[in-house]
Amino acid sequence: MPETSATPETSATPETPATDWHIYRGTGQPHDAIGSLPAPPPWRAFDGDPVITSVPPLGTESARRLGTPGRRPAWRPEELELINAAIYLRRPLLVTGDPGSGKSTLAHAIAHELGLGRVLQWPIVSRTSLRDGLYTYDAIARLQDTQMAKLRQENHRDIGEYIRLGPLGTALLPYERPRVLLVDELDKSDIDLPNDLLNALEEGEFRIPELQRAGGRDSETKVLTDDDENATVRNGRVRCRAFPIVVMTSNGERDFPAPLLRRCLHLDLPSPRNDAWGQARLSAMVGAHFGDQDAAANSELIHTFLSSAPGALRAADQLLNAIYLTQEAVRDSTPDRRRLAELLMRPLEQGDHGVGPR
Repeated sequence: MPETSATPETSATPETPATDWHIYRGTGQPHDAIGSLPAPPPWRAFDGDPVITSVPPLGTESARRLGTPGRRPAWRPEELELINAAIYLRRPLLVTGDPGSGKSTLAHAIAHELGLGRVLQWPIVSRTSLRDGLYTYDAIARLQDTQMAKLRQENHRDIGEYIRLGPLGTALLPYERPRVLLVDELDKSDIDLPNDLLNALEEGEFRIPELQRAGGRDSETKVLTDDDENATVRNGRVRCRAFPIVVMTSNGERDFPAPLLRRCLHLDLPSPRNDAWGQARLSAMVGAHFGDQDAAANSELIHTFLSSAPGALRAADQLLNAIYLTQEAVRDSTPDRRRLAELLMRPLEQGDHGVGPR
């Protein structure tokens, strides 16, 4: 394999200027551009009600992911264009890339910059079903409470108290502004889930049969959301008004069916390369988590991370682990710092399979 240059291709830090049509600008600075988002295409317009105007605040999970607010991430022009195209077209964004390339963090960055509140997170495992993302119904608890109410001659509790919307179900509520939904590691699902998602993502709605059986015409029921808040469901149907900003991530462990791919925009986030963009992206990430403390030493570790063993698979959280530990444990010993950093930043193919921020 050819040797890699000792320095990145250019020392300049690239910046992607936001154009007039960008809603998400990638600056890391909150703004209200979402209010100027044009109406959706006619085939992606929805009319759910009653309209919900308030959302929970961003939350500590996003703060943990993003680090210090206001640090500008480094986005390539084509990446920003695809992100904004998905927002304009009200289509899900399928984000692929190696572990640690920042796929999941993108959802938190969008929610932070556009002021869209807490990110609704749906982590996918092999047993996950569509129903898990939409809602759960605790029939056993309702039966037990009904029996106890009869014994005590009390009124029965409303059925809505036993229904809780999942992350996808909450995202499809009729919010005035779109919620951000992170469907994390969709490639971990069984073979049916990607196809099962099609109708909910295309129609922007789903039905809750338990409510439709229990309620009459024009009925309204209060249910619990994934935010631990109450929301009103009419006629047993949840239908969005502003289609959510859906970020679906994949580590590339499987292929997805063509009908799902047709309904998504595909954004690939490769692992940082030893060039100006790779240097800028990692520098922004390190600065967000560590500030300007030990900037020179951190820059050296970034260079080591990018330049050693070209083509090897590494995750960005390995770099963060190395910087933190070398700052806190062996700050005064340069040889020990280098040795420890090299140990923590070994290619994943050599057996370092630790997990961390994605």
